[in-house]
Amino acid sequence: MSQKTKIAGWIAVGALAGALTTVSLQTVARGTLAPLPLEELQQLAAVFGMIKSDYVEPVDEKKLITDAISGMVASLDPHSQYFDKKTFKEFREGTTGRFVGVGIEITQEDGLVRVVSPIEGSPADRAGLKPGDLITRVDDTAVKGLSLNEAVKRMRGEPGTKVLLTILRRDEDNRTFPVSITREEIRTQSVKSKIIEPGYAWLRLSQFQERTVDDFVAKVEDIYKREPNLKGLVLDLRNDPGGLLDAAVAVSAAFLPENVTVVSTNGQIEESKSIYKTRPEDYLRRRGSDPLKRLPAALKTVPMVVLVNEGSASASEIVAGALQDHKRAVVMGSQTFGKGSVQTVRPLGPDTALKITTARYYTPSGKTIQAKGIVPDIMIDDTAEGSPFAVLRMREADLDKHLGGSEPEVKDPALSKEREAALQRLEEESRKPASQRRPPEYGSDKDFPLLQALAKLKGQPVKVSKTLVERKDEPKAE
Repeated sequence: MSQKTKIAGWIAVGALAGALTTVSLQTVARGTLAPLPLEELQQLAAVFGMIKSDYVEPVDEKKLITDAISGMVASLDPHSQYFDKKTFKEFREGTTGRFVGVGIEITQEDGLVRVVSPIEGSPADRAGLKPGDLITRVDDTAVKGLSLNEAVKRMRGEPGTKVLLTILRRDEDNRTFPVSITREEIRTQSVKSKIIEPGYAWLRLSQFQERTVDDFVAKVEDIYKREPNLKGLVLDLRNDPGGLLDAAVAVSAAFLPENVTVVSTNGQIEESKSIYKTRPEDYLRRRGSDPLKRLPAALKTVPMVVLVNEGSASASEIVAGALQDHKRAVVMGSQTFGKGSVQTVRPLGPDTALKITTARYYTPSGKTIQAKGIVPDIMIDDTAEGSPFAVLRMREADLDKHLGGSEPEVKDPALSKEREAALQRLEEESRKPASQRRPPEYGSDKDFPLLQALAKLKGQPVKVSKTLVERKDEPKAE
């Protein structure tokens, strides 16, 4: 077993407990600590003492310390986080694909909670929540001012209990409305498949979880059972926020030659410098056998298209980047989220932990995707009419304190103008009936990007976007 496998007991990439992240859970503590700034620590102790003795009413000292830790960690970047007892439990539950809640992937935007995507089949999905919805209140508590961690806590609860979410929907003329949702155990189905037409299949991964590799293998086996002479495969990673790194490496290994690089990581500490290849020791975790051995050999050579969009993050970007760099598949869609940093989760005790950014990760050719993402080989619009709202979508580069984005940004006037025009189009769109605004379901016969991917596999003309362009980092002030 490699040294990194001994040290890193749990590695995850993507949306866990509602945060887009890349995580390595380590059970070995660092052997040395950096020298402590004694003068500043004395000031911290003095402030703590004054609050305890002079504040207008008694303060829980444990909460004071927890809040101080949370604030210190939150000041680093959008993905570092302090896990208290409850959130650490929820984090661990998130990797299994089973937890109690409403079933949404979320991030923060302007102090509110933004829905990245409802989990398919979840209470939130059934209640009609949509990507881009903003949650302004959870029950009677305003979300403004809450950390993402605190907002997640309030939405979690016991099965069968209700939570009232107040939703602001910008694409319906900024309509605000309440939605009552009954919490239940969320069991996400991370893999779907479909024979699009004879000889061509669609395989969708909505997240990378503990069961994803087994479910992926089962779906591929079923596809080849029905289509033994498969001519083309579409791997759909749109709105896949990530998940477990070993699952991403395994999915990549299913399509790539043996012992080639999938992803590498690099940071300040030695254990953050790793290379993950298409070999069992880099993707097997507590497994007795390698499920990939059951896959048909033809999977290594079947023509492929990978579909991505701005909601494809972390683990899905690793897979897309690996298949693109090794020229195994054509990547189509729009530029991905750009989550290219690694967080290490270090237990602080039996039920608390610190998730801290320790490295960046790189595609096989050595490219970083941090704040940039994977640029598709072929840019494809969301619909036949174009991608009128693409410029409004949140990406890693838009997040406050994103890695590499500490300097003040110089706003691009052209981009600001594009966004104003998109907001105006959004207002016009909001006047249409709701049935006309709902985007086609992924995998349906009206799924425009999927139809273009199918045309590519058949060697037919593809309707390439005339408006989508590579989005580069906004210029920084000198």
